[in-house]
Amino acid sequence: MVTTLTADRLAELQDGDEEFALVDTRPEDSYDSWHVPGALHFPFGPDEEVDGRLEEFEELVGDTERVITICAKGLSSGNLATQLESATDAYAVETVDGGMKGWSGVYDAVEIEGTGDARIVQVQRRAKGCLGYVVGCGETGEAVVVDPTADTDEFTVAAEEAGLSVVGVIDSHVHADHVSGGRQLADELEVPYYLSERATERDVEFEYDALERNEVLAVGERELKAIAAPGHTSEMINVLVDDRALLTADTLHVDSTGRTELEFSEDEGETGARMLYETLHRTILAEPESVVVLPGHVTVTADGEFAHGAPGEEISTTVRAARTGIDALELDEEAFVDRLADAGEKPANFEEIIERNRGALELAPEDRVELEMGPNNCSA
Repeated sequence: MVTTLTADRLAELQDGDEEFALVDTRPEDSYDSWHVPGALHFPFGPDEEVDGRLEEFEELVGDTERVITICAKGLSSGNLATQLESATDAYAVETVDGGMKGWSGVYDAVEIEGTGDARIVQVQRRAKGCLGYVVGCGETGEAVVVDPTADTDEFTVAAEEAGLSVVGVIDSHVHADHVSGGRQLADELEVPYYLSERATERDVEFEYDALERNEVLAVGERELKAIAAPGHTSEMINVLVDDRALLTADTLHVDSTGRTELEFSEDEGETGARMLYETLHRTILAEPESVVVLPGHVTVTADGEFAHGAPGEEISTTVRAARTGIDALELDEEAFVDRLADAGEKPANFEEIIERNRGALELAPEDRVELEMGPNNCSA
């Protein structure tokens, strides 16, 4: 009987010192576009026999004694694990329960330093690089959640472990790369759900509390200011916490800017780019250089690694570091618009995800992860 392990346990093994070979059995195009860090590729079908391929497998994994298999949902990887167990006693074989769908639900929570009296927990989704936040007041224990994914329990647990009680939920914009858990979490906790006042212009089809430009939410002794930041989307807001930290969502990432063409049509291609240029130079970079920048995503490479930092580490920069370290911020407006005209591959299924997040598409829970499969592509 093949042993299964959870995706969370796989993450623990990756973070530790134990030796093992992780073998991904998905087709080549799926593996090349997105896989777990360090995974070796051995394409293998759900009905395939390992006879005749043992030598190939042995050359791939080398002299390791522990093999863990993974695929999209656990079917082909489970078959390979079963075949190996029957064909050879050279390996202790395990398979990841739920495969890459399970891996898509692995999270880390990191408390941010250097934000004064505010307590900010960054909730990181390893597989997609989504970064959500619990922003709280240490004195009163009140907190809001900003940009939660649909794995809402990860945010309630992060708040509880920080000694905070959630009194509100904010979505910075209508997300295009992942299913938002904002409405769900607000409903579960019976607390207000906030979007920008301009969300009506995105045809949002559900009720929310509108945050006006520069409106300040009091969260205990902390002040959270809604900063209008159009560009990535027309209704985007950033959240300034006590003039010490700025949650920039997909406006500004640690090493890049957000992309701008996911909302706007091809004929409106320059509109978002010019909006973003204005936001970056007149709003974000106008903040004091010491302000901590906390983005909504970190790029995950095709090899499954964070392009900046690592899971379990704080993903942040400062206004000063962004100004001097991100080359797109050194461009003039016309060059910036030209740069964003070719932002790269779009997020998978982004149009359906937008429809779901604005309330126009019902989505069964079991279909949610399938829709999100693959890396985020929100950076330009």
